[in-house]
Amino acid sequence: MAKKITIKSAFVCQQCGASSPKWLGRCGECQAWGSLVEERVSSSSKGSTRSSGGLSHSAPVPLSSVAEDETARLSVGIGELDRVLGGGIVAGGVVLLGGEPGIGKSTLLMQALARLDAAGISTLYVTGEESASQVAMRARRLGIGDSMNLLATTELESVIDALSNHRFHVVVIDSIQTLRSAELESSPGAVAQLREVTGRLTEIAKRDGVAMFLIGHVTKDGAIAGPKVLEHLVDTVLSFEGDATHAFRLVRAIKNRFGPASEVGVFEMAEDGLREVPDPSALFLAERPDNAAGSVVVPIAEGTRPVLVEVQALVAPALYGSPRRVANGLDGNRLSVLLAVLTRKAHVHVMDQDVFASVAGGARVDERAIDLALAAAIVSSLRERPLPEGVVVFGEVGLAGEVRAVPRASARVKEAAKMGFRRVILPLLNAERLSASERKGVELVGVKTLDDALAVLG
Repeated sequence: MAKKITIKSAFVCQQCGASSPKWLGRCGECQAWGSLVEERVSSSSKGSTRSSGGLSHSAPVPLSSVAEDETARLSVGIGELDRVLGGGIVAGGVVLLGGEPGIGKSTLLMQALARLDAAGISTLYVTGEESASQVAMRARRLGIGDSMNLLATTELESVIDALSNHRFHVVVIDSIQTLRSAELESSPGAVAQLREVTGRLTEIAKRDGVAMFLIGHVTKDGAIAGPKVLEHLVDTVLSFEGDATHAFRLVRAIKNRFGPASEVGVFEMAEDGLREVPDPSALFLAERPDNAAGSVVVPIAEGTRPVLVEVQALVAPALYGSPRRVANGLDGNRLSVLLAVLTRKAHVHVMDQDVFASVAGGARVDERAIDLALAAAIVSSLRERPLPEGVVVFGEVGLAGEVRAVPRASARVKEAAKMGFRRVILPLLNAERLSASERKGVELVGVKTLDDALAVLG
């Protein structure tokens, strides 16, 4: 006898889990304001057993008896995107791509679908933000063929019907915030809708082996909009970074169940869409000024590939009120910490100065290996003394003024040597651990404190 299942909605507190049949501005249990959101609640008749997350109940088995699943990857035809994905897309894998409006998310995935379609892979592009004619107009501007399948809808059920009636291998949803399920009364983009839509699409992708890309909006601070559970539901989370007014774009892997996280792909926006940048170090240093104070080159390790970027600093007298601290492409709090360390530990008085710091080329650097280069750039600008030619600097700076070792020093040194730099200022521990072959072609100068680094740089 079929079990009777009743589907209804309830308002559940996102802080303590308490539920209410109607919306309340304040949770009656934990007293949190604005924490109740609508969620689907499925209740079945007594004795009903349901599996969680689409997984069937089965007996426990020893881990040694479970065979490894050697999942085959499918190249999307764009090398930098394949790199970020860990070698290509995986059947049944769900990728969430977030980024600022106009950064190029839709353009990149349309180009990827076009190349897959040209290779004979069945694809579907679902658009909820634009009409079919708008998407077709953009596709023709990018020189994309007309054979790609297109579905313009904001209804989740229409997408499910299309996936049930046709066999698609790769699907793009643009964007996940525009889809809504008819089973919930909340508007598209609401927390309940996002969880419901993402959960059902993920279940279909796993069941049918469909590789799926979900384009997501971001908040004003750059985080992907919606509940954090979305990032847990999907297999891969990619972040599209860069200034929309700048030609360079970076795609960074924040989470990847099928490959390394923190991998980065570099693109350049052109009239015919996004182009790959196979040598990002040369691109970021192409316009670096010669013999300029406040300019320092630092090798950063993004994923499996090191990249050379230029860090710039400008120090000027604070003429009005409190000194200003402006940081572009790096952590502003880290800049404030380095200024305090320079003042107290290196006796370089900059706390009463306006300090502006930036990573040139529109790149963003979050790792601590940029600390020593940023400190050197600040002192260089303050004293109007450029660094010597052919020098790169990297290392983490501690609160006691010590220079700490950073990972993947060998790859950083090799990238610097490849780009023609002959002197590397790095943490002493990193320098001692490098072999003779890894030192070939460059002079390594290990420093233990910030004072030592500034003395070496003159």
